[in-house]
Formats: sequence, structure tokens, C-alpha cells
Amino acid sequence: MPRILLVEDEAAIADAIVYALQTEAFDVIRTGLGREALALLESEKFDVLILDVGLPDQTGFDVCRELRKFSQIPLIFLTARGSEIDRVLGLEMGADDYMVKPFSPRELVARVRVCLRRNTAVQTPVAAMKKSKFMHDAQGLRIEYCGQTLNLTRYEYLLLAALLAKPGAVFSRAKLMQDIWADALETADRTVDTHIKTLRAKLRAIDPEDVLQTHRGMGYSISTKT
Repeated sequence: MPRILLVEDEAAIADAIVYALQTEAFDVIRTGLGREALALLESEKFDVLILDVGLPDQTGFDVCRELRKFSQIPLIFLTARGSEIDRVLGLEMGADDYMVKPFSPRELVARVRVCLRRNTAVQTPVAAMKKSKFMHDAQGLRIEYCGQTLNLTRYEYLLLAALLAKPGAVFSRAKLMQDIWADALETADRTVDTHIKTLRAKLRAIDPEDVLQTHRGMGYSISTKT
């Protein structure tokens, strides 16, 4: 039974979420304080954290900053603020998803299931890579696909290596820009899309199966089934 920690101080919203999760056979622990949530996360095991941004003792963003120092638990932010900058900030801080109030508890349950599936894939990268068509020689800065060495530019190589490091994990465009193009200050954020396109073409030239996956509004991942 997946174990969920819900951090929400509005009783009506928390009650609806707890009911929806328990109806789907989730084990739910609930608190309305950020500090109490951090104490629980340090002492107990949970599978997904649902975290409200507006808490009475500290913001959900503050909780996330502290949390990421010791845990990579899948995290879904809840907030009444739906501006793009707030969503981007939450995702860049390490959140897996972001829901703006009001929302459907059933949709939240569906997103929790997505987080659980994604986390299972990330936790077993070795098993996934054993069946992979890829071979990554990190020291030689070389990646093979279906037995053929790929002819990659510097940024194509860095992008593909980042995706291969966590098969199944979804990387936002902002995260990829931060990790790969940090030294290219004048680079536009659409460069990620351009490099995904050229990578996809090079991979399809060897094998027509599309292993680079686009998640609309979220980012990119590489299939764990390859």
C-alpha cells in the first residue's frame, strides 16, 4: 500500500484529498505544518509528498529546500497561485508536479500514481540499462546505440548522457538548461527542443523506435524499455 504524506492546513481541502486517496487504497498521513512534515520525512518512509505552498509556519518552498538536502521523494505542490513563475520555481526546486487550487481530488490521485510509476523507474536504473540499446562510455565521452557509436556534438552528448543517467525521469527544459547550458549565457531556452530534435533524428536513423519522449508542459525523458 503506497504511503502518502499530505501537508495541507485547510481542513476542507485536506479532508477531500484524504478521502480520495484512501478510496484508492493509499495510506495517508496528514499534517498542516511544514516543520512537522520535515520531522516525519526524516523519521519515516513515504512514497509521495503532497505539499501545500501556503502553510502557517513556513512556505512549502522552504520545506522543499530543506527536504531536498536529505530526500528525493516525489513531490507534488498544491497552491492557490497559478502564475507561470510560481510553477517554474516549484519545478526547478525539485517538485515533480504542481496543481493549482481549485482542483479535482481525482486528478490529484491520478498524478500521484504517475509519480509512483516514474519513481519506480528511476529507482531501478541499473536493471533498466542492462536491457538497454545504449552503451555509455563516460570516460571516453562516447555513447553507442544498437551497437553503433553516435556522432554527437558536445551539447547533444551532454543532453543524452543526462537523460540516460535517470531512465524514465522527466527533465524540465529549465532543469536541462541549468545543468547543460549553464556556461552558455546567451543561449535561448528553445535550444533544448532543437537538440532533442537533432538527437531524435540521429537515433531514428539507426532504429525507428522513438526512445526520446516528450511530456507536454513538463519536459523530456528517455524510455526505460529500450
